[in-house]
Amino acid sequence: MSPPADANANANANVEQKVLQYEQFINEVLRRDLQKVLEQRDSVYEKISQHLQLKNTILSLQESGSRQLKTDVDLGCNFFVQAEVEDSSRIFVAIGYGFFVEMTYEEALQFIEKKTSQLTAFAELLTKDSAKIKANIRMVLEGLRELQGLTDLTDSSRREVF
Repeated sequence: MSPPADANANANANVEQKVLQYEQFINEVLRRDLQKVLEQRDSVYEKISQHLQLKNTILSLQESGSRQLKTDVDLGCNFFVQAEVEDSSRIFVAIGYGFFVEMTYEEALQFIEKKTSQLTAFAELLTKDSAKIKANIRMVLEGLRELQGLTDLTDSSRREVF
């Protein structure tokens, strides 16, 4: 004896409702979380780049051996003025939260090494977090495939989520 047509229609409606809930979860939660983690990681990479640029600048200042320095200073809104520094043996380094510390070249290089290693470790953590989120997205998509009774996709027809 086969189940009544109303039961099949009700079961199909429940499956469709679950599919919509899972799709909404993927789009509104998982993909948004993945985007935030990737943006945060990009921000960390930019900070690492700035620190490495400062390191290269300090090394070139050390190699030149000159204490005087001529440079352009940004006054804001891309308005630059020429400035002359009489003694460039000490520099101010941004250490975070709007604070600057006066350091010698050697102290600045040590600070940059420590800060860069911390930022690199944080970037690796964010990369692992993004991989976990991608795995969760993949798992939910596989669950949707099962719910809908779709056949398995070949590896060549799959694409990256992000």
